[in-house]
Amino acid sequence: MDDIVEVLKTAGESTRLRLLALLSRGDLTVTDLTDILGQSQPRISRHLKLLAEAVLIERYQEGAWAYFRLAHEGEAVALARLLLERIDVADPVFARDAERLAVLKKARAEKAQAYFSRNASEWDELRRLHVSEAEVEAALLKLIGDGPVDAFLDLGTGTGRILQLFEGLYRRGVGVDASRDMLAVARANLDRAGITKASIRHGDIFNLPLERDEFDVVTIHQVLHFLDDPAAAIAEAARMLRPSGRLVIIDLAPHALEHLRDDHAHLRLGFSHQAMGEWLEQAGLAVEQTVDLTPAGGGDDALTVTIWLARDQRSADAAEDAQPLIAIGRRN
Repeated sequence: MDDIVEVLKTAGESTRLRLLALLSRGDLTVTDLTDILGQSQPRISRHLKLLAEAVLIERYQEGAWAYFRLAHEGEAVALARLLLERIDVADPVFARDAERLAVLKKARAEKAQAYFSRNASEWDELRRLHVSEAEVEAALLKLIGDGPVDAFLDLGTGTGRILQLFEGLYRRGVGVDASRDMLAVARANLDRAGITKASIRHGDIFNLPLERDEFDVVTIHQVLHFLDDPAAAIAEAARMLRPSGRLVIIDLAPHALEHLRDDHAHLRLGFSHQAMGEWLEQAGLAVEQTVDLTPAGGGDDALTVTIWLARDQRSADAAEDAQPLIAIGRRN
């Protein structure tokens, strides 16, 4: 009873209830919230501190910015969600907050689209060298099936496409990328798709700002060929997996297009099945399936895309009755 009363006391204040309603719709900074609510930064920060202490919201750092969002799970936030469901969206105060949030998200989307447009020609050039994105996604959908998973992590999330593609499978999704420009693109895309159960984080793929053994799904797609030490990235991805979790890596097969080093910053010209298998084994994973996707009628410049599916082996003997879990990988 005491816990319920404390949650009600914390949420039962007009500004804090407005903050909860806004943060249930996505990740926002203190500056975003002050602009929407028209209140001072110290006042907003104090309310956020109280909400965080009640485990109703989560805070994470992205460079100099701190982002906040509604907590994913817990008894406290479950009760808060019931309160939020009772909000009348036609109420003048909440309606005004929603309008200001929409304006903020529109500005985000325009800024992200400007960055995306500046780089679109380069990405389109690369896509023409290998099979279409639609073919890769179809192969992933067939490989994964429709079995639900609890926690889904997309490393090198890029535009956030994988978080959108598999939104129906996971209860909680996280996308991590080292580029703040790409994070803006991903956030704008998730906002546009109305996906609130996935969050975007800035992070180093070699030292992720996340807890180990936290995810059923870890994803890496078209990222490893940019890295000097792919094996270390795979080991870090494996560290994120829960026992019996699965990892799918999508990247290029070995090729001889040297110009990709200079023109597109590729450090590795693809990966062989043997090399990838050894790295996965060193990380405690066992390869279960590989799929090669080669462009139809491709010439010397055609690139083969390979999918490697591997499973965490720590509880393989005890996992016969466990629900299968899949991890996918991609960068857009």
